[in-house]
Amino acid sequence: MADKPSRALLIYGDGLMPALGSSHSHLHALASRGCCGFLAVRDLPPQVSEDERMVRELAQLLDLHDFYSAFCLTMFLNIVFKANICYLLNFRFMGMNAAMVTNSGTAKIFGEKVGFFVTPLHKLRNKMESSEESEEPPEPLSAASELLDMIGLQQDTVADTSKFDLVIVHIAPTLKVKEAGNCDNSASLANALEWINALVGEITETMHHGTAAASRLYLSLVLSYGSVSPDKTDDSSLLVSSEEISPSLASLCPRQSYTMKLGKPLDDVRHHHPMLVVQHQQAVTRCDDAKTFSFEDFQEHGGNLAILADRLLYEIAFKLWKAPKYGA
Repeated sequence: MADKPSRALLIYGDGLMPALGSSHSHLHALASRGCCGFLAVRDLPPQVSEDERMVRELAQLLDLHDFYSAFCLTMFLNIVFKANICYLLNFRFMGMNAAMVTNSGTAKIFGEKVGFFVTPLHKLRNKMESSEESEEPPEPLSAASELLDMIGLQQDTVADTSKFDLVIVHIAPTLKVKEAGNCDNSASLANALEWINALVGEITETMHHGTAAASRLYLSLVLSYGSVSPDKTDDSSLLVSSEEISPSLASLCPRQSYTMKLGKPLDDVRHHHPMLVVQHQQAVTRCDDAKTFSFEDFQEHGGNLAILADRLLYEIAFKLWKAPKYGA
């Protein structure tokens, strides 16, 4: 536990895990320095749209799945909330100020409704870049500087106060890049993940090891698989193979914590294709034996195994001194 509250930056690559490769060196380097694990998500209803999937999984990361599931997407995006403030982030987490930066219009509306200050990705530009209106994403160096400034961190210094305690960067595979011109989905995934890779590189380069600013940054990176084909349910499984369990002990295997919430079993947890997460703060988070950002390495060498995606925000809020300790 740090002697001062952290400032948190969560980078979420929405549906970008299939594009991950060996060339994404900054993501692998972060995994080698941080604590790695899985975030279990819920099964999706049949035939949901991509926007619906996006919002459902984003809601889980914010522990709003139970609240959001009472609505359909269209109803939620158009309804005006007045009396009920219990879902708002600052109400749930001791006045936490949080911002979201996203390249998705749907995620922007969702974030605003649940208490985030939301900025479209293409508007995250500093004065070094062109002031002309453009839908292109900012250069990673510029974006890193702006994001760190939002939480009061700049290279070696820490501001006494900051605009926000937490900033979530949500990147969906609709990202446009200069000279792209290719509408193929795989190219869109690759372009979005390459931008995140460059952003992580700029952030870690800016936060010099051993400085006060670096010691206050709680950096989390989450990559999800997005929509999963029904014939791929045996891949990337969280379940222990029956071959690894002695038949005489099978009945003694406990229910895993990611399959429960508030002491009650969940019947809609997806046991395959979880989100992958790595968390890092100098001298605060543990460093496990994972060396690459991959399902196999996290499963074999990660320090966190699997928790329900709903619980991640509580871990982050604890580091910000905005929530009690979650888990052991």
